[in-house]
Amino acid sequence: MKLSAAIAVFLIWTCLPATAQQGGAALYAQRCAQCHDSTNTDIRAPSRTALQSKSFDEVLGAITTGAMASFAQGLTNDERAAIASLVTGKAASHASADSAGQCVQSEAGFPQAIDGPRWNGWGADLNNSRFQPAAMAGLTPGQVSRLRLKWAFGFADTSNANAQPTVVGGLLFVGGGDRKVHALDAKSGCTRWVFPTEAPVRTAISVAPLDNGRSAIFFGDVRANVYAVNAATGALIWKSKVDDHLAARITGAATFHAGVVYVGVSSIEEAIGSRPTYQCCTFRGSVVALKAETGAQIWKTYTIAEAPHPTRTNAIGTQLFGPAGASVWSAPTIDVPRQALYVATSNSYADPATDTSDAILAFDLATGRMLWHQQATPKDSFVVACFGTDQSNCPQDRGPDHDFGQSPILVTLHNGQRELVIGQKSGVVHALDPDHEGKILWQTRIGQGGPLGGTEWGSAADQDRIYVANSDVRFLRDGSRRLNSSEGGGLFGLDLATGKIAMQVAPVACGDRPQCSPALSAAVTLIPGIVFSGGVSGFLRAYATDDARLLWEIDTARDYTTVNAVPAHGGAMDGPGAVIVDGMLYVNSGYAQWGGLPGNVLLAFEVGNP
Repeated sequence: MKLSAAIAVFLIWTCLPATAQQGGAALYAQRCAQCHDSTNTDIRAPSRTALQSKSFDEVLGAITTGAMASFAQGLTNDERAAIASLVTGKAASHASADSAGQCVQSEAGFPQAIDGPRWNGWGADLNNSRFQPAAMAGLTPGQVSRLRLKWAFGFADTSNANAQPTVVGGLLFVGGGDRKVHALDAKSGCTRWVFPTEAPVRTAISVAPLDNGRSAIFFGDVRANVYAVNAATGALIWKSKVDDHLAARITGAATFHAGVVYVGVSSIEEAIGSRPTYQCCTFRGSVVALKAETGAQIWKTYTIAEAPHPTRTNAIGTQLFGPAGASVWSAPTIDVPRQALYVATSNSYADPATDTSDAILAFDLATGRMLWHQQATPKDSFVVACFGTDQSNCPQDRGPDHDFGQSPILVTLHNGQRELVIGQKSGVVHALDPDHEGKILWQTRIGQGGPLGGTEWGSAADQDRIYVANSDVRFLRDGSRRLNSSEGGGLFGLDLATGKIAMQVAPVACGDRPQCSPALSAAVTLIPGIVFSGGVSGFLRAYATDDARLLWEIDTARDYTTVNAVPAHGGAMDGPGAVIVDGMLYVNSGYAQWGGLPGNVLLAFEVGNP
């Protein structure tokens, strides 16, 4: 007989020592409550209500080896379990090993040619354009209204589906909060192999050939590990830890070029730096170049040249450090003609603020030498403590938290002019000249901006326009940290030559839908004639690029029967965007982090009969 949730929680608590049972609430209050119980809607941490949507294993993993492990340093396993049980109201799951939905054993290798229709990595190309040409997409404006669900795949024990899939050679590769990377048949969704990772994988996956003829997949996890795995078999080729800082993580996809894997390194020191006893802050973002064959480091360049040093003490006498920050949240962009690499950075974490935060940076591909930088928002020093009740570690030169969350897009206009275009959390879209040290060509405001956007995870561009989704997610002003269903959103197409708005879609209201916002935070995807945008509402919509008319929409926030027999449901769409390959559309649904609807599903759509 299946135990009820209440009985299960009771049993795990009775198995814990009395000290751990009694200490769970005290430990939570001491180490977690400042962020998770705050009524300040600008704090970028899930609320107590959002934590209840997560599984026991998800929270336990986060505070043991995951993103929040530093907050639980020194705790016993029982004490960590007590916190996980307290905040989720759930017990540990004992799910069986992956077995349902396996492909037949005789299937091996790539079902299709690897140079055929594909979406590789975050942006589909080295330019990170998120534009899929017609031959690769296999989907026309006349067919998009006939898209129908073909299969669904569930991620176990997670409330977020925030790793974008990659499709190459008829195989789909996707990571997730379940601490696994899955290789699926792209047409049927059956599982070829599963690779266990040390920590959750948020990055998109990049596929590339090695010198010995094998194909490998490359990706990072939230413990700053980079992996190379045999794409056909799921066997580990190498694993390399690229940063030893306790807050370091990899959130942007690795970019492969000419035998080298380039990775940006970010961190969550903005969050752990909120504790007044923490010596904030010592992390510097970086870009790392690794040999694709072995994982050996070729070069590593920090986004802040100066090493952190002691600056001042806070109100309780804790030594503070700086400069720090300038994380790289997104995938590097490769400029083959100039043999350069471009990344966008986050805000500073400490005083003094650095001029390479909230900036676009250019590096030499071969050596990692910084070629130039162009800052968008100066003096933007910020940690989560700045919005908390105890602001001891908030920088004195406090900024608005307007960093870059997306990759720069390298475009070539019809007249030969080259641009780097990118949206910022400030709500401003920028165009820079990569051939003249990042000279600003134009800047256009499309949103109000804020800690959760402006523009967040990714824009898309062809030779004519950049398409940018506006988040501007807002919360009710009643201290509840509930999403405001009437503020935020909008989709824009900007002329690349001038920066003028050439196409616009108004925000779509939520009505009475619970946990809903009109905000469009997920990455945008573009194919000829159609732009796709997923929303915090859970809706994925397709619009005509010529006149902004709605061509198709699907409400992903519902329950699904999955090919791998994992109970699954969709929710808010945030982070990854749609991937279109060979007449099919793939997209993840579910993002509970900021109060949106949780979810744990990957959806695959195909064109149905007229």
